[in-house]
Amino acid sequence: MSRDEIPPGTLYMLILRVLARNGELHGFEIAKCIELLSQDVLQVEEGSLYPALQRMLMKGWVKAEWGVTAENRRARYYRLTTAGRKQLEQEISRFERVIGAVTRVIQTA
Repeated sequence: MSRDEIPPGTLYMLILRVLARNGELHGFEIAKCIELLSQDVLQVEEGSLYPALQRMLMKGWVKAEWGVTAENRRARYYRLTTAGRKQLEQEISRFERVIGAVTRVIQTA
């Protein structure tokens, strides 16, 4: 099965949702969770993931601390903040509204 690009405007939502489900994760774990949960349809590229995480840090949606992975590598671990939880709700609401609109267009075509 081929992997598809993540639809524009959904990366923040996917990252926030994975962190809400799993707690504290480093970037590679976040990307792997998205791939697994999407049944390998969605792939998060490093060139998209880490800039998005940096923007999310600046917005206060996530916090990060340096730690060590199971493989004894240094990694930055991210966790959701209260502001991130609120943003997740907004992102999901916006996404559901857009998906509903797209579905209505497809069904009437």
